[in-house]
Amino acid sequence: MTSDAITMLKADHKEIRRLFREYRRTSDTAVKTRGKIVRQIIEQLTVHSYIENEVMYPQVRELLPDMDEDMLESCEEHHVADVLCAELAAMAPDDEHFEAKTIVLIENVSHHIDEEEGVKFPKMRAGISRTKLRDIGLFLDQARRRAPKSPARPSAAKKLVDAVLS
Repeated sequence: MTSDAITMLKADHKEIRRLFREYRRTSDTAVKTRGKIVRQIIEQLTVHSYIENEVMYPQVRELLPDMDEDMLESCEEHHVADVLCAELAAMAPDDEHFEAKTIVLIENVSHHIDEEEGVKFPKMRAGISRTKLRDIGLFLDQARRRAPKSPARPSAAKKLVDAVLS
């Protein structure tokens, strides 16, 4: 049986946070290891952003119009993460900006996760039936299978966000 959408997204968040902790535990001298972890973070975030932008946010906007501004903000937060992921994907782990850019990504995404889990998900759970959340979970699972695993160029990421919002 498929989990509901919120449970699935929280599981993604848990894995993303695990990767963030793993990155922070590696030493500054472990450039190769840090690069590998960042590639995993980029893949996780790319897939996660895709399924939220393609499935979850449009569904929430339709079912809970009072959350429209919340969903627009979430899309913009994803856009920032997408741009950072695209830039990191194009950088070598020994680039002098790699560490700083990774930390900015981790801080921004951590804020986004905290806000979703602390404010937005409770509103969604209160306003959307369990059956509908399970249905959305099925759509999330389907979208995950076709999701890109590497980030689009920043301009392409912005086009994706614009298409979701229109």
